[in-house]
Amino acid sequence: MKPRILLAFCLGILVLAACGTPEGDGAPAATEPAVAPTVEEAPAQPPVLAEPTAAPDNTEAPPVPAEDQMSFGITSIIIGHEQPIPEYHTCDGDDLSPPLDWNNPPEGTQSFVLIMDDPDAPGGTWVHWVLYNIPAETRSLKENISPEAQLPDGSLHGTNNFGKLGYGGPCPPSGTHRYFFKLYALDTTLSLGEGSDKAQVLAAAEGHVLAEAELMGTYSR
Repeated sequence: MKPRILLAFCLGILVLAACGTPEGDGAPAATEPAVAPTVEEAPAQPPVLAEPTAAPDNTEAPPVPAEDQMSFGITSIIIGHEQPIPEYHTCDGDDLSPPLDWNNPPEGTQSFVLIMDDPDAPGGTWVHWVLYNIPAETRSLKENISPEAQLPDGSLHGTNNFGKLGYGGPCPPSGTHRYFFKLYALDTTLSLGEGSDKAQVLAAAEGHVLAEAELMGTYSR
């Protein structure tokens, strides 16, 4: 074969080889598998809880048990319980009756009785003060109560062991004596006139005492 013919022949073969198989015919060209894009997941959020709504407070406070309530009591701003009585409330001073206060009388109280006495007196209990038919609404006695038979509020003075109406202060012969201020809450008023003594008042009050309160002071000579 002539060199020119041979060269043309070879070129033809090369052209056919370059054209190859038409696109889409035969085995598909290998491709990398498609990878789905990774979606970064957001961190889980805790559920939002609705704030509880306070129920309206339309309930009443429970009643205070009787054992927790303050009991009937008597006090004085100048005499501590089992403490000395100031001299000016004694026979060594001005002999003035001391101020007294009380609270929480029992339900049904109609009047009060006050008796002050000294159980340490040589001849037996000595009575220093008797006051009765004190009105139920009364909660205090001021200092230096008048010794008159009937006070403006209707309270009545009894006779003490000095033989007088009204208050007679501590006046022990010697040593330390105890003086008891006893307050009785009664369910009645007493049918007694002024000037009754301790025994008469307590006899009339028998069976009518709802509660008793006590304050004790001392005095020494």
